[in-house]
Amino acid sequence: MAEPNKEKLHIRLHVYDAEIEVTINREDEEYYRAAAKLITDRYNAYSQAYRGRKSEHIIALMTLVDVALLYQKERAHNDTSPYDDILKRLTAEIEGALGEK
Repeated sequence: MAEPNKEKLHIRLHVYDAEIEVTINREDEEYYRAAAKLITDRYNAYSQAYRGRKSEHIIALMTLVDVALLYQKERAHNDTSPYDDILKRLTAEIEGALGEK
């Protein structure tokens, strides 16, 4: 079993105009860095489009909604429950047919 200190990693993420220090699981570093880049890129796009017309708070909320929308679409795309239901029905039909013989 790995030592707890070796499983964790302390990193600094640059998110928009701030540095954020986080302690993460070592295997998640790539995801944290990609997430920070995504947030920064989306915030920059909204900031450029709405600078002077919207507050920083509203731009941050727009960024959060944008990222959450990406997450929800991906989550729905990966929903396996319809396939699970079909497999259960097919399995029941196969078992029923095999049981009759």
